[in-house]
Amino acid sequence: MSTTVTTTRGPVRGERRADGSLRFLGIPYAQPPVGDLRFAAPVAPEPWTEPLDATAYGPTAQRRPFGEVVIIPEPTIPGDGVLNLNVFTPDTAPRVPLPVLVWIHGGGYVAGSAASPWYDGAAFNRDGVIVVSLGYRLGIEGFLHLEDAPDNRGVRDWIAALEWVRDNIAAFGGDPAKVTIAGQSAGGGAVQTLLAVPSARDLFRGVISVSGAILRPDGPEVALAASRLLTSRTGVPATAAALRDLSDEEVLALQDRLAEDGPDREGLPPMLALAPFADGDLIPEPVAEALATGGAGDGVPVMLGFTEHEFAMIPAPEGVPVPLVLGGLGLGSERIDAFTKAYAETDEALLFGQALTDVTFRAPNLALADARAARRQPTWLYEFAWRSPATGISFHCLDVPFAFDVLGTEGVTAAAGEAPPQALADAVHRAWVAFVTDQDPGADWPRYTAEKRSTMVWNTESAVSEDPLGRVRAIWLD
Repeated sequence: MSTTVTTTRGPVRGERRADGSLRFLGIPYAQPPVGDLRFAAPVAPEPWTEPLDATAYGPTAQRRPFGEVVIIPEPTIPGDGVLNLNVFTPDTAPRVPLPVLVWIHGGGYVAGSAASPWYDGAAFNRDGVIVVSLGYRLGIEGFLHLEDAPDNRGVRDWIAALEWVRDNIAAFGGDPAKVTIAGQSAGGGAVQTLLAVPSARDLFRGVISVSGAILRPDGPEVALAASRLLTSRTGVPATAAALRDLSDEEVLALQDRLAEDGPDREGLPPMLALAPFADGDLIPEPVAEALATGGAGDGVPVMLGFTEHEFAMIPAPEGVPVPLVLGGLGLGSERIDAFTKAYAETDEALLFGQALTDVTFRAPNLALADARAARRQPTWLYEFAWRSPATGISFHCLDVPFAFDVLGTEGVTAAAGEAPPQALADAVHRAWVAFVTDQDPGADWPRYTAEKRSTMVWNTESAVSEDPLGRVRAIWLD
C-alpha cells in the first residue's frame, strides 16, 4: 500500500510495510552533483508537483566497495542523483511527534552506501523512533582540496541533509527538535566532525559515534599535501576544472594512485588521506583538538565506543617485526614493552592489527571521553566485546546489526555466526532507543566521569565496569 507525504520541494510516495511501518526511499535532498555542480556546495532540488516514487533506494556515491575490513553489505546503485536520503517511520501522523535518528554510513570516506539492509529502520520504528539514512559525496568528489571549489563538500552534504530533516521531518511524524545523529567508522568520525562545525550545531541534539575514525592530523596542511601528491603522481591538476568531466572510473584510478605507498607520501597519514579537515571556514579548527580542548560539542550528550578488536584481523607488513611496527605507530621502547605484556595472551598474528585498533579507534575515542569527562559533559562510553564464533574476535562493524536489531538479515550469519545472541541485540538496541528518545541510555549505564570512568562492556553478559580500558590509556595516552 502506498502513502504520499508532501515535502517542501514536492510530494513523495512511499510504501507501507507488512509490519505497518512506512518507508520512503531515495528522496533527493540536493540536486545531482554533476556538471558544474560536481564539486560545488549542495544545491536544493528543483520543486516538483507530481508524486515522486520513493519505493526504491536511490543512486549511491559508492562506485566500488571499500574492502575486506568492512563486512556490511552495502550495494552500489548507479545514477547521478546520489544526494538522497531514506526515511523509515512508524507513522506520519503520530499523537506526539517522534524522536529521529539520522544515520551516516561509514566506508573510509571513499565508499559505503545508505542502501544497506543493516541500516533498515524497522526495529527503531517498532520502538517509536524515526530513522533517516543519507548518502553523500565520497573520495575525491567529497573531500579532496581543490583550489577552485569549496572544501569539505561531503560535510556540506551532511549539513544539507540535516537541514532537509529540520524542514521536512515533521511531515513524516518526526520532531525536528529531537534529532540524534549517528554513524559508524567514517560515519562515527562524521558525527564527531559535525560537533565541531558551528553551522551544524542547531541541527541535532545528541550524538552516537560508533568506532569513530577521525583523520589525525586533520589540519589544512594534510589536505594540501594530498592535493599536491595527486598532481605530482598523475599530472592532473587538483582543480574542479580539471576533474569535472572525468568518468567515475578515471576518478577511482586517481584515488588509487593517491593511496599507493611511497616516500613521497611524507606528511600524509597512512589512511584517510581523503577525509574531513580543518579548512578554517566550515570547520574552523582540527576536530580532535576542538573536541578535546576547545570545548566543541559541550552541552551535547554523546554516546561513543568501539569493538574490542576492530582491525585485529589486518596482518602486519610482511617481514617487519611487530616492535618495529609499534615504533612506527609512535611507541617508545617502554611502551612497546607495556603493549607486549598487556597483550601477552593475544595471538601474535593479531598483534599488529590490535595495535592499529588501539591507535585508530580505542585510544582516540577514550581520550575524547576523558576530555569530555574532565569538563563534566554528558558522555557514555562503551566497548563491544562479544566475539563472533565466525572469527573468534570482536571486529570492525560487528556491533552494527546488534544496534539496528537486524540479526536475521543478509550477511549477518557470515559475520556473527548461525545464532548471534538476540538478548545482546535487545540490550544494545534498547540503549540506543533510550538515548535517541531521552538523551540517556538508561539507569543501568551511568555517565562516564573522571572519577569512575564507568564503561558499558557489551557481551553475552553485559555489565558496566569501572575503567576497563586503563591499560589502553597507560600505553597510548598517559
